[in-house]
This record gives sequence, C-alpha cells and structure tokens, in this order.
Amino acid sequence: MLLRQLEYLVALAREGHFARAAAACFVSQPSLSAGIRKLESDLDVPLVQHGARFEGLTPEGERVLHRARRILHERDALQQELAEMRGQLTGTLRLGAIPTAMTVTSLLTTQFCEHHQQVTIELESLSSRDIMRRLAEFEIDAALTYLDDGALQGVRKFPLYEEQYLLLTPGDGPCAGQSDVSWAQAAEVPLVLLSRRMRNRRILDEFFAAESATASPAVETDTVDGLYAHLASGRWSSVISHAWLHMFGIPAGMRVVRLKEPDASRRPSVGLVVAAHARESAMVRALLAVAGGAGVRDALDALLKAHLDS
Repeated sequence: MLLRQLEYLVALAREGHFARAAAACFVSQPSLSAGIRKLESDLDVPLVQHGARFEGLTPEGERVLHRARRILHERDALQQELAEMRGQLTGTLRLGAIPTAMTVTSLLTTQFCEHHQQVTIELESLSSRDIMRRLAEFEIDAALTYLDDGALQGVRKFPLYEEQYLLLTPGDGPCAGQSDVSWAQAAEVPLVLLSRRMRNRRILDEFFAAESATASPAVETDTVDGLYAHLASGRWSSVISHAWLHMFGIPAGMRVVRLKEPDASRRPSVGLVVAAHARESAMVRALLAVAGGAGVRDALDALLKAHLDS
C-alpha cells in the first residue's frame, strides 16, 4: 500500500468522477484506476462500487477513506514540521471563509505571506456547513466564520472581531442626515439584503424583529459583490457589516449611518476555527500566531470610525 494510492482514493471520493479525480492527481485515468485496484488487492477488500461510472464507495471503502484522510494529513503535518525545523515553513495553507467574512481575509493572508514567503494559500468561499465537513475531512486547515454558529462542533475557536451594523444609504435619502437610525426606521427604506439562507441575513432579521419590524427587501442576493452592485445605482439602501468597508468602502453618492444597538454584547463574533486535533500542524500554529498579532478588530474599528467621522 502506497500513499499515492490513498491519494487516488481520497481524490475519487472528493470528485465523484474517475476522470476528474485523475486530473486532480495529475495522472491518467487508467493509472488512477490501476492504483485503486492495487489498493483493493493489498487490503483484500472492495473499496469502490464498480460500474460503468463511479457509483460510490463500499462500506469498507468508507472506512479506508476515513483513515486515508488522517494518514495523508499526518504526512503533510510531518513535512511541515520538518520544514519548520529547517527554519522555512513550506507547503500550502488551505483556508476557507464564509462569504461575509471573505472581505477581511487579506488582513490575515497578507501578513501570513510576509512571514512565510515559501507558503502558498488556497482561499475558498464556503458555507458554514461546508466548513465543518471540510475540516472534519482534513481538506482545509482553518476557516473564518461566525463563532456562535450552533453547527460548530469539534473545533477550537479564535475570535477576531465582532460585527457592527450600518445603514448604507443614498446621500439624499431620508436617513442620510441622521447620526443613527433604529432598525425599525431601516426597515422602511427600499432595501437590498443578502438572502435568507445566509447566516448574516438571519442575524439581521433577529435585530429587525427585536423592534417589531420586518425587512422586505426589493432584491436579495447570495454575494456581497451582488449586493454592492445594486447599491451603486443609488436607488436602494442596505444593512451592511462594518467589515465590508475594508474591501468595498462607500459607493459614491452614499453614506453610512450607525444602527442603534440595544445591547453591544449581542454583536456576532467572527473568527478562526480549526479542528480540535490532539496536535496542531505547523501550518495552523503559524496561522494562529499571525492572527494573534494582526489586530483585525482594531483595524476594522479604526476604519469604521474614519467613515463615520467623514
């Protein structure tokens, strides 16, 4: 049994297709199929439900897949530790982020690359559900997400900042001249918001409901990019996280107004999560060290103050 054969099995389970798995492993499809057959022969169990196309793994295959992911994770961790001992961390940092936290990832990744110039970063936009699955399957090293998400199980949490909410509204709109507005007032203006299946929107709806208000947006989107694209028309307003100002700023002709908070302790916390393994990899330790000194909360608070003062 070779590590390469385990890589083939993991790739096949991830891609769900022989040709795509072979491409991911940079081998021909016959080579990948032969490697998996050799693994089946060595272990003396069927791993793949063989047919004209990939139809899934056998129960034995699922058990081997779980161990294969762990073995390959330990291989990667060992390589990172040896590189760290030589004084130069190498490899790939695999980082996930929920879409609403993607806007601040550069505050971490830029500093990480400055400290570890031989490391490359793979950054993916993932749902909170995908984050949990990918961490459990050793497919990502860490992720940025809401830390109060009840789906987070078996992880270690490292807070980075607390979301604060603003009404981004046209400069000639009814709320633009105010220093702050209530959530009930915000619900009355024409809105563009994220879709209800996103955690950010569900948080906003809870704040609206606390003031017996209901937001009825004219447009809902599942990306922050799409939300800002509509705001550029000057027709709509939106409730945004202050963290989005880092990437998108304030469109021309608009201004931000602070939304009144009934209780600052209710601000949702966003941070890093890593799998609660008995031992962290060198890559994860390096990321957490950078995150601890990145000053994400202070940077975002200073940016918010500058925009409100202006």
